[in-house]
Amino acid sequence: MRQTLLRIWLEQPWAGLTKQGTDPELLGACWVWILGWLLFFAVAFVRKDQTPLRDKLNWLIFGVGLVGISLLGPAGILPKYIPIFGYGAFVLLGFLSAMGFANHRAKQVGFDHNHVMDVAFWILIFGIGGGRLAYLIQYGEYVFSNARGLPDMLFRAINLAEGGLVLIGALVGGTLGFLFYCLRKKVNPFEFADILMPGVFIGIGFGRIGCLMNGCCFGDRCDMPWAITFPHGSVTFNILVERGFVDPDAAATIPLHPTQIYSSINGFVLALVTGTFFWYRRYAGDVFALSCILYPITRFQLELLRSDEMGQLGTGLTISQLYSIGIFLFGVGLLLSGPFLRPSVTATRPAH
Repeated sequence: MRQTLLRIWLEQPWAGLTKQGTDPELLGACWVWILGWLLFFAVAFVRKDQTPLRDKLNWLIFGVGLVGISLLGPAGILPKYIPIFGYGAFVLLGFLSAMGFANHRAKQVGFDHNHVMDVAFWILIFGIGGGRLAYLIQYGEYVFSNARGLPDMLFRAINLAEGGLVLIGALVGGTLGFLFYCLRKKVNPFEFADILMPGVFIGIGFGRIGCLMNGCCFGDRCDMPWAITFPHGSVTFNILVERGFVDPDAAATIPLHPTQIYSSINGFVLALVTGTFFWYRRYAGDVFALSCILYPITRFQLELLRSDEMGQLGTGLTISQLYSIGIFLFGVGLLLSGPFLRPSVTATRPAH
């Protein structure tokens, strides 16, 4: 695991990659700024879009930013460095990759790709809300322990820095945000959902790598050759010490199932399956329905290998397993409703 991938060095903006003790490497902020803009222009070049290169405003922002970082950092006006966390970096990569794929698929089938970027905001907001709500249901006793009055409870409820999100709750919340957008813009939700779903699984694939970096969503004890351990002081280590499964003086945890890697592979495989099935669907919404069937099945099984979540609501099932049962039943009903409620489609591969 590596909770902090890199630290952007503002105090020394032109410094190369530098190692200081056991802390994560530092890289000068100016080099990060330059690399970011090179990536931006490279993407435009690959897409054969010369507009960003010809836009004088882009070059003005690049130049002003470079000069500003060079002067403000050493002057002490900015913080010494900015950490880039592994979890956040991979979640962002997953979100951007998901939107990129959905944008490409929309163009392939003649769907207005502008909707993809617009709906991203609503999916993000509702997804965070749904993921946080599921987290509070699961860990509310811990989050609100020793809370001092209503204002403190409200702060703890929204303080993501001290808590987290539950992925399957975020998926449900994101779906509600998606439906809200479709209702406002009068967009066919079934056709749009079919375009988005493979990208959602791509996002899950990258996001679970972020979970591995952070040390959350860890597995149960494992005796297989591919078992992994987490070092002393990590998130996983501290939780297992608190539960009495690991000696506080140990160098690392006991060998555990790499459930984060299992989940990441599962996400990419489901992206391939749903992305391919898109061209063979019979009714608009079939891809979404299949996703609501396959993901709960795999998630329910993966929960059996995890040990970070306990049974909820008086059952031996985790909150994610309870969600999975409901989503699975919804998916089956939606798939069966195709001939009666949804328009048929002729999905043919685009010419290359």
